[in-house]
Amino acid sequence: MDSHGDSIDLKNVDLNHSRYDQTTYRGRAQHFFVVTNPLNLFKTNAELEQAKSVVQKHRNGENVGPITVDQLWKYKYLYDSAYHPETGEKQIIIGRMSAQVPMNMLITGCMLSFYRSTRQVIFWQWFNQSFNAVVNYTNRSGSSDIPVSQLGISYVLATGGALTTALGLNSLVKRAPPLVGRFVPFCAVAAANCVNIPLMRKQEIEKGIVLVDEKGNEMGTSKTAAKKAITQVVVSRIAMAAPGMTLPPFFMNYLERKGVLRRMPWINAPLQVVICGFFLTFTTPLCCALFPQRSSIMVDKLEPELQQKINSLSNPPKVLYYNKGL
Repeated sequence: MDSHGDSIDLKNVDLNHSRYDQTTYRGRAQHFFVVTNPLNLFKTNAELEQAKSVVQKHRNGENVGPITVDQLWKYKYLYDSAYHPETGEKQIIIGRMSAQVPMNMLITGCMLSFYRSTRQVIFWQWFNQSFNAVVNYTNRSGSSDIPVSQLGISYVLATGGALTTALGLNSLVKRAPPLVGRFVPFCAVAAANCVNIPLMRKQEIEKGIVLVDEKGNEMGTSKTAAKKAITQVVVSRIAMAAPGMTLPPFFMNYLERKGVLRRMPWINAPLQVVICGFFLTFTTPLCCALFPQRSSIMVDKLEPELQQKINSLSNPPKVLYYNKGL
């Protein structure tokens, strides 16, 4: 393709939407495989600034130089991997989507390895919730900032919920087969997600989430849609953690019975970190893609007063859309 053809194509590229079809699971999965690519963490500041410059120039209708459509999309996804989508500020490196796999594989592997000692349980559950707090803060909404007090309350309660679940279950399974104890970390993580995410999005539960029609016109706010969105996110987060926290225990229990861990105790944590990393490389993008980012809800499923308001319009829509969040 010549440079003239490239320039025509570039003008038609809409960087405000994904390159992949977000109405299909395949398209959403392709999108998140690119967004969560850990290799983006190794990009230099100069490369990130160049990506930012190209994206901003393209959005302003300026000439971005002799690049292809594929190169433009690479710049766009590199920009998305490091900068806040609304404020344009560079994100804390461990809070970026591209850091999710390496950070979670380390934390998850260590939670699965060090689950017997009370001190170890407290440290790794605290570390996990501290990391979640950084991620939530880094990816907060730019238009309606999350109050620091809300972040603090969510952090304390999520950490408390995880510790209570982990320590409580550890005391209950002392007489159970060794394999049972290995599932305690997953139960703690699932419990923390059920506490943390609704608390982080408390304002949406209380005030509702914005609904728009097919053309993007705002039609009101709905608490029903907010609860649906938050439920979807909780399900995605738990599903994301499930394979890497429920399958390795069987393998590690087998190695323990065979005496491998007794002969080579040093292999315990590194092996579980690697196994978790393998699963998370796939489950992170695949579970982020479970539900569309732009989710839909039927008008007849909304609150009665909102239904009445929408149905009173001259040409009322049957379906409305909202941003699910991550």
